[in-house]
Amino acid sequence: IAFPTNEFYMKSAAEMLKIFPEHKEACENSVKIAEKCNFNFEFGETKLPKYTFCAPLTSYEYLRKLCYDGLDDRARKKQITFDEKNSRETYIERLENELFVINKMGYDDYFLIVWDFINFAKSNDIPVGPGRGSGAGSLCAYLLSITDIDPIKFDLLFERFLNLERLSMPDIDTDFCYERRDEVIDYVKRKYGDDHVAQIVTFGTLASRAAVRDVGRVLEMPYSEVELVSKIVGGYDSLSDALSSSDELMRLYSNDDSIKNLIDTAIKIEGMPRHASTHAAGVVITENPLTSYLPLSVNGGMTVTQYDMNAVAELGLLKFDFLALRNLTIISDTVKLLKHRLPGFDISKIPLDDKDTYKLISQGKTEGVFQLESAGIRQVLMQLQPSCIDDIIACLALYRPGPMDSIPTYIERRHNKNLVKYKTPQLEPILSSTYGCIVYQEQVMQIFGKLAGYTYGQADIVLRAMKKKKLDEMEKARELFKNGCKNNNIREETADEIFDDMADFAKYAFNKSHAAAYAIISYRTAYLKAKHPREYYASLITSVLGNTDKINQYIDECEKLGIKILPPDINKSELLFSVDEKNIRFGLLALKGVGRNFVSAIIEERSINGEYTTFEDFIFRLKNRDISKKQVEMLIKVGAFDCIGKYRSQLLKVYEEIVDNALGMSRSTQNGQTDIFSMLTESEIDNLMPSFTYPDIPECSKKEILVYEKEVTGMYFSGHI
Repeated sequence: IAFPTNEFYMKSAAEMLKIFPEHKEACENSVKIAEKCNFNFEFGETKLPKYTFCAPLTSYEYLRKLCYDGLDDRARKKQITFDEKNSRETYIERLENELFVINKMGYDDYFLIVWDFINFAKSNDIPVGPGRGSGAGSLCAYLLSITDIDPIKFDLLFERFLNLERLSMPDIDTDFCYERRDEVIDYVKRKYGDDHVAQIVTFGTLASRAAVRDVGRVLEMPYSEVELVSKIVGGYDSLSDALSSSDELMRLYSNDDSIKNLIDTAIKIEGMPRHASTHAAGVVITENPLTSYLPLSVNGGMTVTQYDMNAVAELGLLKFDFLALRNLTIISDTVKLLKHRLPGFDISKIPLDDKDTYKLISQGKTEGVFQLESAGIRQVLMQLQPSCIDDIIACLALYRPGPMDSIPTYIERRHNKNLVKYKTPQLEPILSSTYGCIVYQEQVMQIFGKLAGYTYGQADIVLRAMKKKKLDEMEKARELFKNGCKNNNIREETADEIFDDMADFAKYAFNKSHAAAYAIISYRTAYLKAKHPREYYASLITSVLGNTDKINQYIDECEKLGIKILPPDINKSELLFSVDEKNIRFGLLALKGVGRNFVSAIIEERSINGEYTTFEDFIFRLKNRDISKKQVEMLIKVGAFDCIGKYRSQLLKVYEEIVDNALGMSRSTQNGQTDIFSMLTESEIDNLMPSFTYPDIPECSKKEILVYEKEVTGMYFSGHI
């Protein structure tokens, strides 16, 4: 819609005086108010919140104590096993180095804050991921149970996460159960105060097509003309790119003044913010009230910053990422189902060398397995034939644009060790685990360190320059790298080749810490699928409620495994999909038109007073529990009452009358009307349930039943049409 007047712009002081000559003082006062506004933003200085605790220790002392307590605890639980290669002294030396860097950079409180809210989550049975991002390379994080990946065992670098030469702030990203993540955020708000915690705003920007369409509406151009331009620019990265690449667009631009004006104006607003929303995970916590640092707003009932995550970081404020991961919920739900028959089952204690699991992965039967579900990666798995967790880690790191080109070489060398080659012998200790291929960012850092004498901090800086394609910095680094290699008797030509390999790879490289953490989730989901498919698929299907295509896909896979999906049953179905002996029972919450409150009432009443014996018994026992004719109709259509011995056709004829009688009786007792019901107890009223005569009619036709089932569940239980 066009602006109604031409007055929508910032006017000069002279224009304002001209408009309001009799209010000269007001114009002058506006300047005085502006002059009294004085706020200086501090950039580059980190402003970390403080963690408060009762112990008479400094933050560093308390962090150190928690880490050493964690070391002893994990050793006692056999989660860390000391040997000749990695003795207790190895762990202590690494721990002390990390604590020194953390303290030197002022991040003691940061680690304590993260430890605290993750400890809250685990204490309240909120599923937490084993780690995410480069933070999984920290031994301190592992000993604090922030992560569950032993960085020494998996050969992960702390320096990829944090080092004394790093300029940007670190990130310990955390995955939580997607259903309960908000409980952790609420805990943080309670602990630090609502005025110290906010989620971070994010802005949707105008893409080229949206810019064209918006400008076209404002200019009141014909829809057909605007759409013609919109369709052309849709195939390019930007309007400028489209204009320089499309002959058709250039012809329109050159020959039609209105289209020229449309495109010129759209170019000016392309990329500008169009709407504000809330960042999916980012939360900022501050020592002083948030308003001391930045402006706030409200978005969807939540307090959010008015600055995006990049501006928040530039102000020195620390962002915490509370991410929601559906697969953690799937694992948690599977474990809950498993504990009905395996009370002591602990997902964190499963062996990482289970043959059945690797057989399933190697056969590409990874539908529903975290990160290994796509058709492309299943092909890679069948070629690779993983036999250990390191193979899964490498697969996750390689199956990305860029590194993907190395997959054929990696697989070939994996199966024929004679093909493994190194440009120089010094590379073998670094690349032997990946058959001579560069797979991880950490390997790039190790190459800089071992071959050219870089510190890990210096190597990290060069790695980041490579990722951002900063050519000037890369050329300086090349010369320094070659000089360092020369000191280690590596030929200049070889050093050049190695540098080129690293520079090309680093553009898309993955860090091993993140790949290792996510490989654990991949392995756990594959293990549950291989060893406990009924419980796993029940949880997996529950996780995609509302997505009929996914539900049907997973149900088809169950049938291939010989697992039947049993129809809904008012006496056997639970809220969600559940295990029923050797099969899976359809969950009542997955039925269309049947609400959570009503389903919960059905299950609660059944657990207290036993199974429902007749249709009338069901209706009258639930007459005060949000029962409605529509919900009852859906249950009938899907066959949930088949267990009580009545045809669906019979129930569909009488259910409205029975529900009306039950609701009428309920209203009479609730309104306190003076009739026979007001003098009876609830149980006596139930004993007076009227006896209904069901019509003597045949069951619905097979086709009708299938149509009903498809309507309510999206699938057929009784056959196929």
